[in-house]
Amino acid sequence: MTGRQGPALSRRSLIGAGLGVSAAGLTAASDQAFAAGSTGSRPASAPARGRAFLAAAMDAYQEHGDLRLTQSYTDQAGLFSTAFTYDNALALLAHLAARTPAGLTRAQALGDALLHAQRHDPTYDDGRLRQAYNVGPYTFYDGSPQPDGFVRADGTANVGTQFGFTGTAVGDMAWAGIALGALARRTGARRFLDGAVRIGEWIERTGRTDEPLGGYKFGVDGANQKLPFTSTEHNTDLVCLFGRLARLTGDRVWLERRGRAEAFVRRMWEPSGGFFYTGTNDGVTVNKSPVPEDTQTWTHLALDSRRHSRSLDWAVAELAVLDHSGRTNSTVPAGQSYEGVTFSSASLLANEDAPIADGQPRPDRNGVWFEGTAHLALSLRDRGARGDEARAGRLLASIERAQDLLGDGQTVGGKALPGRSGVVSASSPLDTGFGFGYYPYRHTGATAWYLMAAARFNPLRV
Repeated sequence: MTGRQGPALSRRSLIGAGLGVSAAGLTAASDQAFAAGSTGSRPASAPARGRAFLAAAMDAYQEHGDLRLTQSYTDQAGLFSTAFTYDNALALLAHLAARTPAGLTRAQALGDALLHAQRHDPTYDDGRLRQAYNVGPYTFYDGSPQPDGFVRADGTANVGTQFGFTGTAVGDMAWAGIALGALARRTGARRFLDGAVRIGEWIERTGRTDEPLGGYKFGVDGANQKLPFTSTEHNTDLVCLFGRLARLTGDRVWLERRGRAEAFVRRMWEPSGGFFYTGTNDGVTVNKSPVPEDTQTWTHLALDSRRHSRSLDWAVAELAVLDHSGRTNSTVPAGQSYEGVTFSSASLLANEDAPIADGQPRPDRNGVWFEGTAHLALSLRDRGARGDEARAGRLLASIERAQDLLGDGQTVGGKALPGRSGVVSASSPLDTGFGFGYYPYRHTGATAWYLMAAARFNPLRV
């Protein structure tokens, strides 16, 4: 699966001028003033406060240079200044979804930072991006200092070595390419398209497989060894990336590659249940458990297939949760409740008597995964069947209530956040079933998906 990371530390699986300090300061001030409601008597909207969180997470380490990425989680998650490539691609797309000059400025700055990472990797010059980067200084748990910002003194990108985030997943790469392609289409700037093409070519060289189930493999680990898995989610991402590259470049080779990725995704369809399996571990046998939420929603957003849109109904019926303070291991305050979906079928069967991982809390089977809840809401709005808009509205209201009430007092880079800004990744600790968990920390990825859902912005439609 795409390299999204919770504090348990287990893996699921640019070039340009950058954003000037003075311009960034003005943009940040504008974003945060709007979030605080200081632009007038009307209180700031929930989307405005979400955008203010993304701005604060991006600007937390301005003193370390103009080129920068967005910190993924608040400091309290224990991942310090880690900026996941996937989260930053989402943040870029969420800024584009705002359709404002300030949003475009921020999107271009993130695009240029991704291009810098691509062209200034400390080891490779083949178009890859790593799972994550450091964007500001900190002292690691063992006492070792990490003194640099996103760009080290020698000009290389500051790869997230402390946590081992040095591998490259096809899904992470695809999302970065999708974001750069969207920037290229919005701005006409050739550098963004060139970066997206380099990503596509790396995936073709590294991921293509002739195994019976086909598609594109997972990527490489930190030692540059190819990983044996093939992910439905990753290949869904490639349906968009390769289709977008075909449209932007006019080169039909991308259509063949898109077709290969799409054929794998369709092979993962379970017609009797109306859902998509997660992928394969060996290229021969379909992995039938656990069944994750994102393979149900992203497939709709990318394929726009009426036949396969039943996957949304499966997610609504089979992964629905309601979290409240009376639930086992819930961390939701008394008097509050949140509805949405959980991460996977395994999340609903998690052992509530055992910690999710060493040093982590015990899970709540009904913990709401807000990132997934947001892309389900977006998918329902996109499908537009009877009852979809009303259901999506309830999900969005739950996310907005979480932004108002959960994660208060959290910081980024030691700095306070604008009030009631940013969506936590989960209402309570939840076990994904893939070896890691999500927790109630404000999160760039969850906030970005919420903003795209609120704006009806489908990032996976070519």
